[in-house]
Amino acid sequence: MAKQRLQDVASSIGVPVSEIRKFLKEWGIDKNNFATLEEEELQMIYDHFGSAKNSQKTQAKEQPPQKKPQKPQPQPQKPAVNSKQEQKPQNQQPPKPKIPKPAPPTVNIPPPTQVKEREPERSTKPKKDEQQILKKLQQQTTKKEKSQQEQSQEIKIVEIPPILTVRELSELISIPPNQVMTELLKRGILATINQNIDPQVALEIAQSFGFLAEIKQEKDEEEQIDKPSEGKEPRPPIVVVMGHVDHGKTTLLDTIRKTRFAQKEKGGITQHIGASTVELSGKGKITFLDTPGHEAFTTLRARGAQVTDIAILVVAADDGVMPQTIEAINHAKAFNVPIIVAVNKIDKPEADPQRVRRELSEKGLIPEEWGGDTIFVDVSAKTGQNIETLLEYILILAELLELKANPDSLARGTVIESKLDRQRGPTVSLIVQDGTLRVGDAVVAGSAFGRIRAMFDDKGKAIKSAGPSIPVEVLGFEELPNAGDQIRVFKDEREARAIAEQRKLKKELSQKVSKGLVLEEVFKRIQEGKSKELRLILKADTIGSIEALKKSFAELSNDQVSIRIIHSDVGSISENDVMLAKASEGIIIGFNVRPDLKAREAAEQEGVDVRLYSIIYEAIEDVKKALTGMLKPVQKEVFHGSAQVRATFKIKGVGTVAGCYITDGKILRNARARLVRDGVVIFEGKVESLKHFKEDVNELSKGFECGIKLKDFNDVKVGDSIECYEMKLEQAQL
Repeated sequence: MAKQRLQDVASSIGVPVSEIRKFLKEWGIDKNNFATLEEEELQMIYDHFGSAKNSQKTQAKEQPPQKKPQKPQPQPQKPAVNSKQEQKPQNQQPPKPKIPKPAPPTVNIPPPTQVKEREPERSTKPKKDEQQILKKLQQQTTKKEKSQQEQSQEIKIVEIPPILTVRELSELISIPPNQVMTELLKRGILATINQNIDPQVALEIAQSFGFLAEIKQEKDEEEQIDKPSEGKEPRPPIVVVMGHVDHGKTTLLDTIRKTRFAQKEKGGITQHIGASTVELSGKGKITFLDTPGHEAFTTLRARGAQVTDIAILVVAADDGVMPQTIEAINHAKAFNVPIIVAVNKIDKPEADPQRVRRELSEKGLIPEEWGGDTIFVDVSAKTGQNIETLLEYILILAELLELKANPDSLARGTVIESKLDRQRGPTVSLIVQDGTLRVGDAVVAGSAFGRIRAMFDDKGKAIKSAGPSIPVEVLGFEELPNAGDQIRVFKDEREARAIAEQRKLKKELSQKVSKGLVLEEVFKRIQEGKSKELRLILKADTIGSIEALKKSFAELSNDQVSIRIIHSDVGSISENDVMLAKASEGIIIGFNVRPDLKAREAAEQEGVDVRLYSIIYEAIEDVKKALTGMLKPVQKEVFHGSAQVRATFKIKGVGTVAGCYITDGKILRNARARLVRDGVVIFEGKVESLKHFKEDVNELSKGFECGIKLKDFNDVKVGDSIECYEMKLEQAQL
């Protein structure tokens, strides 16, 4: 039977196409009008609907059963007669296909049986494929279960280091980095693959992946720093000079060192820790530390007592025991430092050394001549009386203490002071307590890492190494360490960097927590209207000065008015500081620093109050008066102009003349002037003479070259800046 189209078959048997398609759909066959039909499908249609063509092809087989049920159903034994009689009516009645309608009930049974026999053949094939797929899935699941069982049998223990990146964590737990970063995002942390993450967060992520994790406990480097190596050789004693303000500590050291350092101090008081080494002829070396005596420098005095072996307590014979004298005694006793009392200013007629002995004996310092164990020496720093006796007592006490160190070990020490030099970068003054510090060593001080690039002694001379008890100034730190931080040398630079990063991370985390809490309290109080706030921005020449100012200002705060330090840093006042003060409605306090040209212009335009001080108690007094509303009219500085030193000329009988170019404003003869070097004020005085070429002039404006001679000052260098100003009485704005 040839293939035919569905439409042709429908027209041949006289049945609508829709009925045939409906019939085929019942058997799961979907055909359109022009689709060709297979032989099996044609047979099903013909068996169901009947066909004249089909009866012509199968006359002998199919026609007898068609006529028997119509007319002579009870006589099925005469097939030949029926076939001859029916040949004529088939030709006479071709358009009557409805005659075989009673046939479907009898013929309808076999076609489904035939199709049903073939239909399962089609359905059995996908069942076999499904069985094969199921078998494969079962095999995979069994393999996974076995591997999971094997992994569960193995104990997965991971140690999380204190500092690690996302990549290191993924390698540690064998998990792809993207999955680790997804876990971080779930915890609200957006981190790159090379970013450090908190070890506690890393611990939680490792536990979420089924690991038994714990944070690795690093060796406490602080304990190692505090444990000095066994001493092999004697070392010079480190002596700290302590006492009340203006009792003659720096003058005493000047007499010992044969210098005139006290004349350079602002207001005649020491405001930094000064370290120096004095070599006595045939008697050895002594390292001296000069600490400030003002009440604001408590932390500096405590730091000086912490790093020294012997404390010299200077007490003025005409003044007696004062508050900072008692504080110095307490610091020395807290660190078990032996005390030698130097009763100074005995050359004055009103001096009373016995009064000093009586007052100190009440504080527990009983003189040897009274049966005690404290050495008292009456000296005069101005005339040099009994200075040699004082030095001998220091050396005797050092021998009794048996001070020793190991110069062959890795160096350790303490930061005395740190500052930011515009040309040399971070500059750190330190004292070596053990070992030998060399150029090229990898060092860590607090959270600051560095490699020593250069080293200078107390006289400014470049040196290659420094042994125990030697104060030095070093370059090479990447950032400024805090004063009082312990310094340690490491053989491995990677280990040093790792420890510095670890400390920095801890410091940042603690700062974030404390900052958030403080801000919450401040905003609460502001919203409630219970307190007012004075916002300050501090800029100073050293970190020690900033610490002293912070401590002093914190003590001035009360329940009604509080002082908030918005920003503090080392270096000159910049334009960013002015803009920060403008945004926060704050005031800039500069201590021994100056604003640059852009900062000065920005302060004038924005109306920001910039207060400059060179003596600490003046700054404290002004802020205190401002808080109590008692600030009186003060002298305000009126800036005239500045000039840059481009050359220096030494003239016999005159001194050093600075060849300058006026960069801003104007320079006036006989006006006040200050010399600024790298943002730090070096000298304040007057313009003694002003010349344009060979002519004396009273003033010169911007763009002119001139020669300037400062009164009683000759230490002028190329690159310095000379500022001209005058002081006027104005209403205070603080």
